[in-house]
Amino acid sequence: MRRVEVLGVAAATAIAVLATGSVEAQAVRGVTKSEIIIGMHTDLSGPAASYGVSSSNAMRLKFESLNAQGGIHGRKIRLIVEDHQYQVPRAVQAANKLINRDKIFLMAGALGTPHNNAVFPEQFKAGVPNLAPLTAARSMSEPFHPLKFQTFSSYYDHIRAGIKYLVEKNGRKKLCSLYQDTDFGKEILEAVKDQAKAMNMPVVETATNTPIATDFTAQIAKLRAAGCDLVAMGSIVRDAIVPYATARKMGWTDVDFVAQSASFDQIVASAPGGSTEGLYVGAGTVMPYRDTANATVATWWDGYKAKYGTDPNIGAVYGHNIADLIITALDRAGKDVTTEKFVKGLESISGYRDIFGGPVIGFGPQKHQGTTEVLFFQIQKGRFVQIAGPLKY
Repeated sequence: MRRVEVLGVAAATAIAVLATGSVEAQAVRGVTKSEIIIGMHTDLSGPAASYGVSSSNAMRLKFESLNAQGGIHGRKIRLIVEDHQYQVPRAVQAANKLINRDKIFLMAGALGTPHNNAVFPEQFKAGVPNLAPLTAARSMSEPFHPLKFQTFSSYYDHIRAGIKYLVEKNGRKKLCSLYQDTDFGKEILEAVKDQAKAMNMPVVETATNTPIATDFTAQIAKLRAAGCDLVAMGSIVRDAIVPYATARKMGWTDVDFVAQSASFDQIVASAPGGSTEGLYVGAGTVMPYRDTANATVATWWDGYKAKYGTDPNIGAVYGHNIADLIITALDRAGKDVTTEKFVKGLESISGYRDIFGGPVIGFGPQKHQGTTEVLFFQIQKGRFVQIAGPLKY
């Protein structure tokens, strides 16, 4: 079911600003004659720092290259990154600093579902757009808001498309789910139930885990006893690795496990001993590898490694793509950029494709999720190998 927005005062104010340009201070905040200020609250030192550090580094690398060539319409882009250590209160504090002290023009690449959700009210009240948060929760694009933009498909999309593919291609008939007992996990369960209903099949069994669980023996035994042949997982990296490895150690092999982009991390693919071989994952972008990259991606890869001393990960892919979309929208907004013109610049983008070969992205006045297409991967020999896509359900 699609969500319907009930507009509050903050949303109504934002719409009025965009429609009339009547609040000039909001429309040009973060823009001077020489620069445009972009803000980002993310994790630089907490449990998700591998995403926060790499995504912010990749954005900075792209902006530095642009600035060295004179910037965009004569202005350079300044990126201000604040560390929230993956804690919601710190995210609110960091965002308040970016919005009220730094007077940012745009929030981009902010990490975490609850973190973004907690920040949105004050951010939108201030008239600051949100672009490409690093979470695939549906709340990043739903309900529709004039200042809210997401680029890739959602966790919900990934699970539904993955189930449909495996039922049709692998003949799976007994659908089950293992998911975190969190808002994230419940969104996955909703996708499982909705796809089961669409395909007129039952959800045979479910099992839950806490985000810090380390033993999945009971959950796997429960699902196996129910005769599941397809398990959709609401997992984030470690709780994708451990239950899948547990199932294989128990000799349960006549079953498919499918996860979504929260588990689309090379840490999962390269788990010790090949313990995740065969796992399926739906995602919204491509996982590049240096030895198979085309010339453009190889040049980007080498530039990132030369500057930061490490290979780029999937977070860096997200960061590069976010920065490139920002530059594209700013170019279309023109020299006399305002929030309204930037939003229109984003909404004019269609047929966009990143350098890695991800899904085609496009926005519109009433379409602020760039794509619902899903790329489908299987872990083979320690890598994510694309086996299908783009998929829809």
